[in-house]
Amino acid sequence: MADSRTSRRSASLRILGPALRALAWAAPPLAVRAAAALFRMPRRHQTSDAERQLLATGKRGLLRAGKNQVATWEWGEGPTMLLVHGWGSRGARLGSFVEPLVSSGYSVVTFDAPGHGESSGRLSSLPQFVEALRTIAHTRESIHGVVAHSMGSAAAALAMTRGLEAERVVFLAPTANPAAYTKYFAEALGIPSQIRVGMEQLFERQFGFRWEEFNVTQGVRSLTTPLLVFHDREDREVAWTDGESLARAWPGAELITTQGLGHTKIVHDPDIVRQAVAFLDVRAGRRQASLPA
Repeated sequence: MADSRTSRRSASLRILGPALRALAWAAPPLAVRAAAALFRMPRRHQTSDAERQLLATGKRGLLRAGKNQVATWEWGEGPTMLLVHGWGSRGARLGSFVEPLVSSGYSVVTFDAPGHGESSGRLSSLPQFVEALRTIAHTRESIHGVVAHSMGSAAAALAMTRGLEAERVVFLAPTANPAAYTKYFAEALGIPSQIRVGMEQLFERQFGFRWEEFNVTQGVRSLTTPLLVFHDREDREVAWTDGESLARAWPGAELITTQGLGHTKIVHDPDIVRQAVAFLDVRAGRRQASLPA
């Protein structure tokens, strides 16, 4: 059973479905472009008071990533930890990680992806997430660690297959195969399969990715960066099997299964944050090892 947000999204698609089906019959190229634009349009959520207060304590910046201005925030000093939100979310969603990572001696950077939060644009896509990630990485001497949620995990994985380097990675409720989402989208709208295929071909031309690359379980098999995955059995937005399959495909990855946190509480749960920070903070182990016996 889908949660209320998924239900509202499905209801909207059912309303738009008849119009797109009619357009698919009358003008297929227009239907492809209209469906692709709808697919790339994330819902914008209100920033909570707690998130606004957190962002107010960070150093705000703007970066050009492709055609978009990407809003960034930074806290602390030291090796860089990069926080990556998911589809329809914003950088402050992972705010629970800021204080413990800064206290551990790291600088923390988060951002709103194109079409999200305070960044420019109304449309977004997985390739634009990747482009934003790589743009931010190029402004840093190095990236020590990445914490990513939901589709942000797929973006981080895809960026790493294209050269982004990090010492440690944590994924929370990761999406393993965003390539499959156009199928779900087309089924929800009831549009013909040729329109879905046209959408995929349009994306390939626009962004220079092969569609099969979006099944990130294929590309990560060559990665060696230590990865820790957290995924909840009761996640109603991204199935636990996504986290399991991604952890299985990534050499040496560890999967921790939770119960009762769902898709969103997992990013704020104190025990999850504690375990994730301990995994990321390899310097703590080095400091301990250097102490006199």
